[in-house]
Amino acid sequence: MPDDAREPKAGPSHVAIIMDGNGRWAERRGQPRLFGHHAGAKRVREVVEACPDLGVDYLTIFAFSTENWKRTQREVAGLMSLFRTYIRREARGLRDHDVRVRFIGDRPGLDKKLQNLMDELEETTSTCQGTNLTIAMNYGGRDEVARATKRLAEDVAAGRLDPAAVNEETLPRYLDTCVLPDPDLVIRTSGEARISNFLLWQSAYAEYEFIETLWPDFTRDIFANLVKSYAGRERRYGGVKV
Repeated sequence: MPDDAREPKAGPSHVAIIMDGNGRWAERRGQPRLFGHHAGAKRVREVVEACPDLGVDYLTIFAFSTENWKRTQREVAGLMSLFRTYIRREARGLRDHDVRVRFIGDRPGLDKKLQNLMDELEETTSTCQGTNLTIAMNYGGRDEVARATKRLAEDVAAGRLDPAAVNEETLPRYLDTCVLPDPDLVIRTSGEARISNFLLWQSAYAEYEFIETLWPDFTRDIFANLVKSYAGRERRYGGVKV
């Protein structure tokens, strides 16, 4: 097929989002930081519901990092309460929209009530076949790789895995994201240009978009424009076009 007759590049199948800027959004309005977190939680629904029309099969959102425990006790407690409320409130809607939900991260580090709600939501949506929503909770990329490496080492020690067989294809089978494809596009809101320990292994060849918009102001149209922009990029994975 001639170069000028090739089909347009497809959009991203898997988009990951670092949802940043809730606190600043609230402070600019003279409100406490938790006000911004509540506004940001409402924005998640709009983005999830936009995925099918945009051709996004997998959406991964960074909800709470292993470093977020350093925030004030009041903010952390408020976030945990918000997560519990969000799961209860959105469970039926997610199922009705055929959204399958998974959680990644160090789940035992969260309180038992929240863990139970996470388990229930995963079970409730386990047969859904539409958008795959993955929520990173108490998640850190280095922590994930460390936990995966520990499990891999245990299998080697037990004789279940030949050390000579370990390569870059082996470790991903032990990651929290083992059933997910790697992200094609990673978006970070709020103007910060760093990846903050998010999907370190999985995003090795992802495209990145760092945008000024604070997360509570992130709209379906902004999302659609970023997906469209991705479709025009050339991904070479270290190779060259011939």
